[in-house]
Amino acid sequence: MDKRIALVIATIASFITPFMVSAVTIALPLIGNEFSMTAIALGWVATAYLLAAAVFLLPFGKIADIHGRKRVFLAGMAVYTAASFLCGIAPRPSFLIAFRVAQGLGAAMIFSTSVAIVTSVFPAGERGGALGITIAATYFGLSLGPVLGGFLAQHLGWRSIFFVTVPLGLIVIALIVWKLTGEWAESRGERFDLAGGLLCGISLAALMYGFTLLPAPAGAWLILGGALGIGGFALREMRISNPLLHMDLFIRNRVFAFSNLAALINYSASNAVTFLMSLYLQYIKALSPQEAGLVLVAQPVMMAAFSPLAGRLSDRIESRIVASIGMALTGAALFAFIFISRETSLLAIALILMLLGFGFAFFSSPNMNSIMGSVEKRFYGVASATLATMRMTGQMLSMGIAMLIFAFEIGPVPITPERHGAFLTSLRSAFIIFSVLSAAGVFASLARGSSRSKDA
Repeated sequence: MDKRIALVIATIASFITPFMVSAVTIALPLIGNEFSMTAIALGWVATAYLLAAAVFLLPFGKIADIHGRKRVFLAGMAVYTAASFLCGIAPRPSFLIAFRVAQGLGAAMIFSTSVAIVTSVFPAGERGGALGITIAATYFGLSLGPVLGGFLAQHLGWRSIFFVTVPLGLIVIALIVWKLTGEWAESRGERFDLAGGLLCGISLAALMYGFTLLPAPAGAWLILGGALGIGGFALREMRISNPLLHMDLFIRNRVFAFSNLAALINYSASNAVTFLMSLYLQYIKALSPQEAGLVLVAQPVMMAAFSPLAGRLSDRIESRIVASIGMALTGAALFAFIFISRETSLLAIALILMLLGFGFAFFSSPNMNSIMGSVEKRFYGVASATLATMRMTGQMLSMGIAMLIFAFEIGPVPITPERHGAFLTSLRSAFIIFSVLSAAGVFASLARGSSRSKDA
């Protein structure tokens, strides 16, 4: 099979999902106005998608290793495309959030297989560059999302954002069916650990949903239950012959373990930035969705521009060095945001966002290359899904931190002018926490040790 075809399909798929994420984020105030939703309820429009994706990633990664990555990838694209259409016709907030859950299910099937397919067809010496291209497509989607999403939301309504991705999804489905030959299932014949999948999914859901309920006591109990469930899942996986997740990947593979930890910390510290700054630019700076999108685009443009370079560098230079520098730059940008105020200029905000995007580009591609190069081929699906789980869990935790701060500082009410002061206080509190997380992420990135490809 021509590996370029696989790269084209993975690249298009890598564009669609982040485009939707960033476009929906910029449209949240309009969605809130139509449905009279509070800031916390608006957060659930983003969070429901992340929660569903995180819960199903690992099970679908293992299913893909057993039954075929292309098959799972195709099914995920179909589910995601159908859910996008349904989001566009949602009559009430509850329906919109439910269809966002369906989108997350489809995204889990896509995320757990796309990186694994690219890794399967590209040799070790070319893998970083190929992964860098898919990541650049991801950030191009993030770049175009605020601009095109803001334009669509302002002139055609927020529902048009969901409709515009449907034809792109259909194109990907057609390419998979007619052009993507071959299949990859190096774990064919293994049994799927259904009980482990249920325990892992329920525990992750309890942990992350509980985080959003804090400071209520129910939130603390759910977090405790989720943490205990994950511990029980880890013990189970060490005792069965065909585990969903081989715990040796964490226990005996230092590169794999610390690279995933660094990814978890990185996304926990950075994912809510777009959500928070979208609200800041539209509520505090009184910008339109389209104008806010033009400011926010500064971050993903830098990601898209420098991710291929960072990926190629990680083919030649030790991945942990490149990734750690990227994490440090990300932390510097988050620290700068602590001092944001009503008077902060749009130029200053754009420059900080550019620094954030530059740092993220130099972290993400090398970190992904390090993870995928540290495992054997039969674990590509699980490794891809594990990394995506860390990303989604980190994104969920990041949103959970923001929503928790909103709950303390603002409460379950809309962000009106008299609450702008409390909103700015919430913003600064969030960036203090994110800066501390980034500092810890630098140490996790450096602690991974030297990367070694298992199939070079």
